[in-house]
Amino acid sequence: MTRDPFDLVIFDCDGVLVDSERIAVKVDARVFAELGCHFTEAEIIERFVGSSSEAYTAAVEERLGRRLKRDWFKAYARLYQEAFDAELTPVEGIFEALDALDTPYCLASNGGHKGIRRSLTTTGLFARFEGRIFSAADVRRGKPEPDLFLHAATTMGVPPERCAVVEDSPYGVRAARAAGMRAFGYCGGLTRAERLAGPDTVVFDDMRELPRLLARHVSGGPT
Repeated sequence: MTRDPFDLVIFDCDGVLVDSERIAVKVDARVFAELGCHFTEAEIIERFVGSSSEAYTAAVEERLGRRLKRDWFKAYARLYQEAFDAELTPVEGIFEALDALDTPYCLASNGGHKGIRRSLTTTGLFARFEGRIFSAADVRRGKPEPDLFLHAATTMGVPPERCAVVEDSPYGVRAARAAGMRAFGYCGGLTRAERLAGPDTVVFDDMRELPRLLARHVSGGPT
């Protein structure tokens, strides 16, 4: 007995489509140092990759022992953009994966629409997702809550159980599970495989393998 195919593949952006996490972590460390609250790059990867801006701010305020201004991050946005403009590339194998997919796909990211569009444009991916981009700004709660993935599925007209989610962070994988979706955890970036592993999750390290893994899941074979 075979399973029905997925009707929608939902991609995260940072670390899944664009290789931005490595760049952002280095800028994060610089920003934290300027604020006076030091996090190592290892801490940043463990605590912040894939998290919402609210969780990010709360952790910084806890470390500082004081509240930050509502728009504190705007003062540092230039640092990230300059680094992305100079260094940002697509995740290795993502174009091959997208070319091989027969299933409709979209994007759902904790990032803002402006940043998502700029990253996709810089890496030549925008045309692949135009009109099918969803941001945490569109919902009340970002990842690790399921709201964003459920919003994307509803807008695309697909039931959650027929969606596959491609994520590279524990927060994103948790959100997919909470939404009742099958998670495919990409560990070819900064996140260790064991941090993505768990129920209803396939962990992989080569983006070119994604279409095969999706089909393998459909056929009921082992993951």
